[in-house]
Amino acid sequence: MAPVSPLVNVSRYAALALGISYGFVHRRSLEKSEGQKRIEKEYQRKEDLIEEAKAAYAKKKLSETVAPATGVITDPEHPDFDLEKVVEQFEKNEN
Repeated sequence: MAPVSPLVNVSRYAALALGISYGFVHRRSLEKSEGQKRIEKEYQRKEDLIEEAKAAYAKKKLSETVAPATGVITDPEHPDFDLEKVVEQFEKNEN
């Protein structure tokens, strides 16, 4: 086997070192961008949950404030809920 020129060996090792360095830097940039995307996705998920909770709260408040014309409260979680009045109202509506 013929001896390899020192210039060729230096070029090979320089290319190897350059490739390893590039790979390291590129991987760090990919991890950083992926981490940023993950943070943004989590933030968006939390914003969506907050909007959903606000909508549910508004719907609940609307249903509590808008009483039917009969004055019967049909929300079982409301403190003034009366089951007898609800049953009577349903019986009246059926007739």
